Amino acid sequence: MAKITGSYEAMVVFSVKNGEEQVKALIEKFNEMIGANGSDVSLNEWGKRKLAYAINYETEGYYVIWNFTSKPDFPAELERVLKITDGVIRFLVTNK
Repeated sequence: MAKITGSYEAMVVFSVKNGEEQVKALIEKFNEMIGANGSDVSLNEWGKRKLAYAINYETEGYYVIWNFTSKPDFPAELERVLKITDGVIRFLVTNK
């Protein structure tokens, strides 16, 4: 029998080159998206940190982690939206 829900973790590194307001707007956008499609959502903001290596000539990023429960098809949609969003440097969505 297929799983109805799963527990997931999404770690996202946002670009800080366009300012804190853009980062906060992106966090709110993805928080609403995850909240609408998942449950038991928890948000953990690590804040601005130095990257291990430069990515697109950027040396700092804003780290955010979401833990949530959702249907198995939602993480693929979340990855698709993260991939096409300007201001997202890196992301990783994993099954817990």
